[in-house]
Amino acid sequence: MSWKLTALAPKPAVQSALAAHEAQEDWDADIVLTGSELAEDRPDDWQLVAYLPRRPTKVDKAAVAALFAQGAPELVAEKLPETDWVTESQKLVTPIRAGRFHIHTPDFPAEDGPGVVDFTIPASQAFGTGQHATTAGCLAVLDAMRRRGVVVRNLADIGTGTGLLAFAAMHLWPSAHATASDIDPVCRSVVEGNAAMNGIPLGHRAGQLTMLAAEGMDHPVLQAGAPYDLLIANILAGPLVALAGDFAAAVLPGGSLLLAGLLETQEAAVRGAYRTAGFRLAARLVNGDWSILWLRRRPVG
Repeated sequence: MSWKLTALAPKPAVQSALAAHEAQEDWDADIVLTGSELAEDRPDDWQLVAYLPRRPTKVDKAAVAALFAQGAPELVAEKLPETDWVTESQKLVTPIRAGRFHIHTPDFPAEDGPGVVDFTIPASQAFGTGQHATTAGCLAVLDAMRRRGVVVRNLADIGTGTGLLAFAAMHLWPSAHATASDIDPVCRSVVEGNAAMNGIPLGHRAGQLTMLAAEGMDHPVLQAGAPYDLLIANILAGPLVALAGDFAAAVLPGGSLLLAGLLETQEAAVRGAYRTAGFRLAARLVNGDWSILWLRRRPVG
């Protein structure tokens, strides 16, 4: 039984509510949020929609209402036909271009122009179709790394979601050993399906992708594969701070660490944790309210 809660509000209020949701580490994963304009001729009138696999409880309604800093608008509950609304909510997301990468769902055609790298990422239960500012920002920074001559022989993507960032890194450094992991077990089958769709070979050799279910660096394959000269983590600010020591132990001196999933207001705390762990800032990109950080581990000695 699927339900949705809908709140109508001005665009800034809905965008702020979505940002507040992204910043919550303990958000109920069963509640999936989307935000969109009501109509093309009303660009300032938006709706926030929360999809739930159950009838909304008072706790559910209070959690959604609390995302609105200036007071929540009326929440309207509606029962929906049985379907996967996590997937349905993503089906019509428009393609994006980030660096050399063109990302789209199967609902849109591929782009095969000169210098364009095209990936098809279906709507799924996993995060990372490319439309979110953090994923798009990571793609742009990975492209910039390659253009600046960064050499990668061994890479890992922690919290990979759909696998998109791992796929992009493998295209940029096709001879590298590549490992991707996610705490959500559903991502394993999602990544394997997306790899098949995009011609990404799976396996344990150079140029192939190894996919794992793991929390942070807590997996023997991830630990045995270290040290990495590129580690990617597009997760959330809290876990990024907590993982600073583990990531420092896993990245080669002089190696690169790409961090995302943090709001610009959380950047100081994240950078402070990684400065203490022995990293320096190589570059940063701000995409909307989100910061994407390229860090380099300081040489030893």
